[in-house]
Amino acid sequence: MNILGIGIDIVEVNRIKKILKENRSFIDRIYTKHERSSCIGNKKVFCYAKKYAAKEAFVKALGTGFRYGINFKNIEIKNDKLGKPFVKLDKILNLKIKKKYKIKKFNVFLSISDENKYAIANILITK
Repeated sequence: MNILGIGIDIVEVNRIKKILKENRSFIDRIYTKHERSSCIGNKKVFCYAKKYAAKEAFVKALGTGFRYGINFKNIEIKNDKLGKPFVKLDKILNLKIKKKYKIKKFNVFLSISDENKYAIANILITK
């Protein structure tokens, strides 16, 4: 397994809470329809914070940040049947990564956690 990139990000949950209250367009700009429908109930703010951290960690692992046509909605954070988080990339970003690294296949590993005031995410991209 060759490591192509690693990224980590931490988010203060209250920062996301404040943005959600003040700026409704933030949710529509950052999160996909599926992500919005999955963040409900008492833990909604933590859910959004963890997904935000994961997206930031992903572009750090790429080494590009949000530029070169990459935006938040190209990256979707989902959970499998057991609750394990994973990254789903749209076709455009998938192709950009393959072209950047001159590869046909790659893997993305994601770990997310939250504690009291913070949400953190770690991404590992391998071939």
